[in-house]
Amino acid sequence: MSELTLFLIRLAYLAILWIFVLSAISVIRSDMFGARVPESARAAAAPGRRGVAKPSRRRKAATHVLVVEGANQGARAELADAPLLIGRGPDAAIRLDDDYASTRHARIAATDDQWFVEDLGSTNGTYVGSTRITQPTTLTLGTQVRIGKTILELRK
Repeated sequence: MSELTLFLIRLAYLAILWIFVLSAISVIRSDMFGARVPESARAAAAPGRRGVAKPSRRRKAATHVLVVEGANQGARAELADAPLLIGRGPDAAIRLDDDYASTRHARIAATDDQWFVEDLGSTNGTYVGSTRITQPTTLTLGTQVRIGKTILELRK
């Protein structure tokens, strides 16, 4: 092979190596500090926003979220305080000691008369039953939500 070919192969290898290193740093950063939230999404997340309402008093089906399996078994958060943040961060309503959970992993909120869970761009994903969710998913009483090695349920 010519020197030019070897030089180009080395350069391509170095570029691929740097892309890998920078993507690994990006994943670690987002896991430690949370994903960046665009300014438009922050405005939509204001307390008086439309679409996500406080739970109504008519809903008697579920009153709290309970950790049924994992390191934080028995941890509980009242749904009256919805929306609930779940993750490893200090601002989470249910703080998980799970290596597979992100700082801001998922959120449980209410829309109309239904509860839903939403993955917040976590690295390892949020599962309802055995299905990884990619959009807000409706929850019913007793539905299992898995975050890492932790399993949560809506309870009465």
